[in-house]
Amino acid sequence: MYDLVHEIVGLLDSLNISKAVLVSKDFGAFPGYLTAAVHPERVAAIISLGIPFMLPGPSALESHVLLPKGFYITRWREPGRAEADFGRFPVKSVIRNIYTLFSRSEIPIAPDDQEIMDLFDPSTPLPPWFSEEDLATYASSYEKSGFRYALQVPYRSLNVETGSSDVKVTVPALLIMGEKDYVINFPGMEDNIRSGAVKNFVPNLEIIYIPEGSHFVHEQIPEKVNQFIIEFLDKQSI
Repeated sequence: MYDLVHEIVGLLDSLNISKAVLVSKDFGAFPGYLTAAVHPERVAAIISLGIPFMLPGPSALESHVLLPKGFYITRWREPGRAEADFGRFPVKSVIRNIYTLFSRSEIPIAPDDQEIMDLFDPSTPLPPWFSEEDLATYASSYEKSGFRYALQVPYRSLNVETGSSDVKVTVPALLIMGEKDYVINFPGMEDNIRSGAVKNFVPNLEIIYIPEGSHFVHEQIPEKVNQFIIEFLDKQSI
C-alpha cells in the first residue's frame, strides 16, 4: 500500500505538478491520506469518498474480527478464494454481482456453505444509475486485466505496516459519506466519524453526509458529489 505513495508523487513529478488536490474513493483513501501526511508540500487538499482516514496495518483489521468469518474482506484476503469464486462466472456477471451486492446498505457476509458471489439474486436488476453500457465498459477492462491486482491491493496488503504509527494529516480534507453505504456499518466506523474521533488524525476535516448515498455515491449522484467537491475547493486558498 505504501508503494502507491511513491507512485502518486512520481506521477506528479512526471507531469510537472508541484502541488495537487487528491480525490480518493474507497481504499484509495489509504494511499491518498498517506501521501498527504508524508508529503504535505505536494498535497493542497485531500478528498475521500466512503472511507475516512485509517492507517494501513494490523489496526485496520481490528474491527474485522467482530464480524462473521464470511465477511467479504476476510474471504477475499485468503489467497485463491475470490479467484475461485469469481472464476465460476463470466467477468461481466462478476461485475454485475458486485455492483448489485455492494450498492446495498447491508455488509456482504456469506454463510459457511456459500461464497460472496452466491449472495447475488439473479432476479435483482442493476442499480438504476448503472447502465448496461457501464457494465460492458467495466467488464471489458477487467477481461483484459483480471482481478488479481484488485485483490492484492488493497485486500491482501491491508495488514502491511507502513513504518509510521504517529501519522497526522494537516492539509484541508473532505470526507463525503453516503448514509446507505454498507461501510458505515462496519464495527466502530460510524462512531469514529460522527463522534469526531477521526479528527484526531485529520484535524482540518470537513464531513458531508448524503442520506441516500450508497457505496458508489459518485456514480449514483455525480452532480451532487461534484457540487460538494467544488464548494469545498472554493473555500481553499489554492
